[in-house]
Amino acid sequence: MSGVMASVDQRTQLAGHNRLELLMFRLDGPQIYGINVFKVREVLQCPKLSSVPKSHNVVRGISNIRGSTITIIDLSLAIGGPPINDIENSFVIISEYNRSVQGFLVDEVDRIVNLNWKDIHAPPTGTAAGSSYLTAVTHVDDKMVSVIDVERVMAEVMGSKEELSQDIADKVGDQQRVKNLILVSDDSIVARKQVCKTLENDMSMETVTAKNGQQALDILEGWADNNDPQLDRLAMVISDIEMPEMDGYTFTTAVRNDDRLKDTYIILHTSMSGVFNQDMVDKVGANKFIAKFDPDLLAGAVLDVFESAS
Repeated sequence: MSGVMASVDQRTQLAGHNRLELLMFRLDGPQIYGINVFKVREVLQCPKLSSVPKSHNVVRGISNIRGSTITIIDLSLAIGGPPINDIENSFVIISEYNRSVQGFLVDEVDRIVNLNWKDIHAPPTGTAAGSSYLTAVTHVDDKMVSVIDVERVMAEVMGSKEELSQDIADKVGDQQRVKNLILVSDDSIVARKQVCKTLENDMSMETVTAKNGQQALDILEGWADNNDPQLDRLAMVISDIEMPEMDGYTFTTAVRNDDRLKDTYIILHTSMSGVFNQDMVDKVGANKFIAKFDPDLLAGAVLDVFESAS
């Protein structure tokens, strides 16, 4: 497995160039799935698992890995497939999402491929609605690779905080703002709903959504081309980093290179955490980086923008 993960340490060289490395794997059957190597800490043969009474039905157990107790999630079960039966010969992908570390049980790990985000596309029409666990698709060696909406898996298995804490809610208040529109860009339908719920229900903001960086850029450029009053109402953009067609880094760079849009306030909101991401935020010129998903962090970041402008 060290051969599969040999290129992980080089993955940071891809960021900012609209590229990614995708770790490909199989669950039950021939279909190939993928996960961004940025989220992967390591891949290992499935260790011995200890059962957890009353845990979620897709949790196959916990294991002590390098001194940490990690929950092991059967990824096939989590997306509605059959359980992985041959656990002893299966693999675990240790990943970090939304400030938590967990293991995804998979049947077989294939390899890592270097791709351009332009080659990663939204799922075909009719598959990306509420019942789909796909966030993107691509093709490698003439075979379709499905990128799983891990945001949805994590929300269903681990749950997520939905309401603002009282002190943040008190700060929000009922003040009216001229700039009351926020553009939200994220390829995960679950992530978009989480963000929009906080902004609309808890902060009385209006939102416009995009499924990737290219769509978000098209919206902004369209407003600028047509002198649309929406642009004058735009308070900020809240964008994911990992997105098909165009990632958040490339989107931010494109906005900064357009004289009409260059002063747009951009918050990068992502499940990828760490010092490296803050360095990239500074490099491409985003204003702030916050980790998913905590409504208090999100609301606090939005309030900071309004307070600094007042």
